[in-house]
Amino acid sequence: MSHIQPRALIAEDEPLLAQALVHMLSTQWPALQIQAVAGDGISAAAQALQLLPDVLFLDIRMPGQSGLEAAAEIADAWPEDRPLPAIVFVTAYDQYALAAFEACAMDYVLKPVQPLRLAQSVQRLQHWWQQRQSAQAAPQPQTLEQTLEQLLALQQRMQASAAAPLQ
Repeated sequence: MSHIQPRALIAEDEPLLAQALVHMLSTQWPALQIQAVAGDGISAAAQALQLLPDVLFLDIRMPGQSGLEAAAEIADAWPEDRPLPAIVFVTAYDQYALAAFEACAMDYVLKPVQPLRLAQSVQRLQHWWQQRQSAQAAPQPQTLEQTLEQLLALQQRMQASAAAPLQ
């Protein structure tokens, strides 16, 4: 399932910070569709698994469940036939950076979010998104069965032409 516009979910328990992030992202990446803003980790995981966004912006410390716990839950329950979303942690706590990257985070942005730093993250995400769209648009490799069928058909044609009398 390919779509042209990337979709995102923001998990931030501070409404003003969530609003500011939505505004900065809409300015820096107008094509990004913010599907939802969750105020806690449990809601973030549930909404992510329902909406299947392409990008997650997760705060680390949130009520109910941390952003790291939400990311782990999302990864565990994510549909196998869908590529995992890119994860950007947006937090005031630098001590969780290693754990975030071990959880396959694409980026880690410290609060207060600086527009220039968010722009770097957006550029990284846009590059990732373009690569992902190109990969999905590329022809998929044949299955082994399809290749074998083609080889058998070719072999039969060669045998038939070899057995045909010369004219």
